[in-house]
Amino acid sequence: MLELHYHPLASFCHKVLIPLYEAGTPFEAHIVDLMDPDGRARFYQLWPVGKMPVLKDRERGKVVPESSIIIEYLDRHYPGATPMLPDDPDICLDARLWDRIFDHYVQEHVQKIVVDRIRPEEARDPAGVEDARRRLATAYDMIEKQLAGETWITGEAFTLADAAAAPALFYAGILVPFSDRHGNLQAYFERLLERPSVRRVLIEARPYFDMFPYRDQMPARFLELSDA
Repeated sequence: MLELHYHPLASFCHKVLIPLYEAGTPFEAHIVDLMDPDGRARFYQLWPVGKMPVLKDRERGKVVPESSIIIEYLDRHYPGATPMLPDDPDICLDARLWDRIFDHYVQEHVQKIVVDRIRPEEARDPAGVEDARRRLATAYDMIEKQLAGETWITGEAFTLADAAAAPALFYAGILVPFSDRHGNLQAYFERLLERPSVRRVLIEARPYFDMFPYRDQMPARFLELSDA
């Protein structure tokens, strides 16, 4: 049996949940509360780095960290009907590239902005936050160009890269809304929101939205997500 150690609000956890739901892979969900000393200690015993998500495969005796590696592990040992890493080597390379772009050029800047808000006033870095906002705008331009004529980020197949895109763009769009010149990006984000696996992840996250430091900027439709 697979165990996923995660938190429902965390974007990198969303990234792994999406492929699990896409494939219909059974797993035990273990929500990690790092504010609870016992829960924190148990999680750090499992993975000393202390970052989520972490997959534990009891049958194979493996502990697998890092979202991209978890998705590849699932694709290899617990595949669904549609692989998250395409069989075509060139498309697979594109999927890996865009996975990295969403992690490093979107998620990383989102985290910079969010973490800065919860710091004490004297420890904040307004120049760094402004730089992160500028870099997000640059990433939006790159994504907009890549999506021209495409359904998903690397073509017609939903891949690892789209699983990375969904949570990254969900949080990024709250902090730095997409502009009028990002029509392809906006349409792509709407397609992601309509994907059942993505919608399920966000509905499960909704009870925790009050923990998000920019909860006041969330569009009302995110707070009203339902299965309908």
